[in-house]
Amino acid sequence: MFVSRRSRVATLAACATILLATSACGDDKPEKASAQQVRLYGTDGNMLNSYPAELKERASLVDGMKGTTPLTPLPDDFKSRLRAVNPALTDYLYAAETYDAVVIAVLAAQLAGSTNPADIAKQIVGVTNDGQRCEDPASCLALARNGQDIEYRSVSLTRAGFTDKGEPATASYATLTFDGQQINDGKTEFVGAGNESAASTKTPPKPKKQRAGGDPDQEPLILGGLLPKTGDLAIAYPPMAAGAALAIKEINAGGGALGKPVTWKDGDDGTSPAVAKATVAKHVTDGVSVIIGAGGSGISREVLPDVVQAGKILFSPSNTDSGLTDVEDKGLYFRTAPPDSLQGRALADVILRDGSQKIVIVARKDSYGEGLQATVRDELAKAGIADDRIKLLTYEPPADAKAPPVDFSGGAKEIKEFGADAVLIIGFGESAQVIRGLADAGVQIRQ
Repeated sequence: MFVSRRSRVATLAACATILLATSACGDDKPEKASAQQVRLYGTDGNMLNSYPAELKERASLVDGMKGTTPLTPLPDDFKSRLRAVNPALTDYLYAAETYDAVVIAVLAAQLAGSTNPADIAKQIVGVTNDGQRCEDPASCLALARNGQDIEYRSVSLTRAGFTDKGEPATASYATLTFDGQQINDGKTEFVGAGNESAASTKTPPKPKKQRAGGDPDQEPLILGGLLPKTGDLAIAYPPMAAGAALAIKEINAGGGALGKPVTWKDGDDGTSPAVAKATVAKHVTDGVSVIIGAGGSGISREVLPDVVQAGKILFSPSNTDSGLTDVEDKGLYFRTAPPDSLQGRALADVILRDGSQKIVIVARKDSYGEGLQATVRDELAKAGIADDRIKLLTYEPPADAKAPPVDFSGGAKEIKEFGADAVLIIGFGESAQVIRGLADAGVQIRQ
């Protein structure tokens, strides 16, 4: 269970109070009364091995930072296949979700017997529920070509399929810890979330059996990337790109879809609405049926009206904004990432387990940051943390790569005056400026 019971919170709170005052909770080294120390916490946008580089010469400040991210225990075989695509890969965040988004979209097209986005969309939820179980592109495509309804299970989709809204009914979260300047895999803990009964039970349209030899007049299926090659979320791009490339490679090795190889057209969302909209427009011109992305929830919100107007599908592997569950999408928006309503509980539990008493939640000012911030605040309140012991701060992320970096000096001063002992930072690469600001303000970061 993610959220600690009130009795457990009370015990932790008491222990933390004693610890700060007398060091009587198991720490033999007394704390200096004059030195303010804070524990750092992060989320999926900054809990990456590539994140410390954003701090350059002060990368050691992340030592001891904890956080959560949607992540399943990835099989070594899957990691090896990803590294075969990109030998320099150091992180796997959203690699599995990207792989599965591509595979599910292609399977839906094969079952629909069409590259028409409207027909594909009607099959996507059904691909993940109530059919013949299959776990790799080749075997799933073989069943689909034969007109067999399937139930796809793979690296990120293990327990249950999609809900009627087109998102996972269940999820797995990992608690990650920086040990020095690298995430220590030995300290990673996994916990499940969600409810299998939330998976859709609706019957999709009857699958179309592919005729022998395929249809020579059939247009090839084209998928387009809308992933963060540049911008604040660029630190998450390598594993996502590797997941997409691996999926396309294995799909085409398994015979492709609709009798032809599947085509992938690369595309950048820039972590910028302007860049993303330009990419979407190009994909529409190029005949893309399914757009894989965007990376950030806020970017998807900005481009979704354009995608829907063009009658295309937007399928994100990394959007977690809970508000996207009920966004107006005409049935054309899907995601393999779970909503932040689940991650908020995981984050609150991680913070409470450390006995934190005064908590500041810093978030980038967009739907992802402010949405998750509100969810964590609510979960902390449910667990018994009083309102006057929770402080919310936001910052404006840079508009583009040429914009000056985030100036968090004012926010850092507020955190110091508040006397926080925990700071949760919800952001992407730019959020390293929050940590710099804290250090510059004389806040001692606990390691």
